[in-house]
Amino acid sequence: MKTIALKIPEELLEASQRCASSLHVPRAEYIRTAIDRMNRRTLRQMRARRMAEVSRRVRAESMAVNEEFSLFESAPDA
Repeated sequence: MKTIALKIPEELLEASQRCASSLHVPRAEYIRTAIDRMNRRTLRQMRARRMAEVSRRVRAESMAVNEEFSLFESAPDA
């Protein structure tokens, strides 16, 4: 496990200590858990943005294909 130095406002540190104490876990574990949860949340958001972008691209392509089929179906010699 790696070690980092972290500067945070005193009130945040004190609140973290109170919360960790109320859960009966060491403050370091509490902070590691908070970072892990934020990382997972951020990764979910990144995946959701990527999926939305891909969906927009696929939708645009699908609309173009639908337009081509529509033109083909309405052609007099079809």
